[in-house]
Amino acid sequence: MNIQRLLRKNIKTLRAYSAKEIPCRVKLDANESPYGFPSFLESLKEIRTNQYPDPEARELRRAVARRWRLRIGQILTGNGSDELISCLVTTFGGPVLFPTPTFSMYGISAQALGEERIAIPLDSSFDLDTEKMLKAIRKYRPKLVFLSSPNNPTGNCFSTDRILKILNASRGIVVIDEAYQPFSGRRGMLKLLKDYENVTIMRTLSKVGFAALRVGLLLGSEDLIEAVNRVRLPFNVNTLSQAVAAEAIRNFGEIEKTLRIICSERERLFEGLKGMEGITPYPSEANFILFKVRNAPAVYKKLLSTGVLVRNMGASLKDCLRVTVGRPEDNGIFFKALTEAVA
Repeated sequence: MNIQRLLRKNIKTLRAYSAKEIPCRVKLDANESPYGFPSFLESLKEIRTNQYPDPEARELRRAVARRWRLRIGQILTGNGSDELISCLVTTFGGPVLFPTPTFSMYGISAQALGEERIAIPLDSSFDLDTEKMLKAIRKYRPKLVFLSSPNNPTGNCFSTDRILKILNASRGIVVIDEAYQPFSGRRGMLKLLKDYENVTIMRTLSKVGFAALRVGLLLGSEDLIEAVNRVRLPFNVNTLSQAVAAEAIRNFGEIEKTLRIICSERERLFEGLKGMEGITPYPSEANFILFKVRNAPAVYKKLLSTGVLVRNMGASLKDCLRVTVGRPEDNGIFFKALTEAVA
């Protein structure tokens, strides 16, 4: 059987998200926290494995509501932000507008669901090109605009005034993805929920030490959340993830201790990269640093040959690599390997 002949047209040209498990001794490619929280697993002892999860994730949503002073009806939980992105596109359709380079799942989900994608390049400072974004909004009238701030893979926050211009111009839904906000000195955009009906915020636990859980959060008006909930798959967040995530939200002070360490290491890593000849690091408000280096593919291979895994961003940013901020000892191994790789 010729499977390709049966594929929908939009799937024939679709490339799957690249997530491979590559053997290494220092893993700094996936923007994971280097710190786990085994103490939060105590709550799992009471779980009944023979029963389905709470389909409404009530305890988790109550914990989120208390932390960010929201109503429980303003919160939707997902199997990671990836599922929530897909749910948003399924609910509202396209066109789907986003800057580039950015998190690839916005485009992948839109294409998978057969919706038009509009990608607008960032400006030379990796900020939103307001003129081109506003022109695209007027021309295409996108149902969804995705803005990742801090942005992956560039690491910077977009200018607030530029976000507001896009928000005020859009007649569709503006999704602000704040996956990396816990590492930023800025307070985030949650306050916009009080003044704008067409904005929704995404948060996740994946970057702060709970990537294994796959728990994403969509925050917005109750009308918007109710609409997106119509397409959510039943029992989408498993019981184990719900229990640990609720415990994590209730005890976020423990997580914040590790966030401070990561941010401190990020500054040390940035200064170290800035002092290396032939390397240009870009300022970051996330848990990773993007840097430019001559012949990045060769440097990537040399790093991997020493057991250090980073992310090669060549598909979207020529001669750029992205390194996750690890533990101090991991960052030291990375520095040593990089020094030898560019010598």
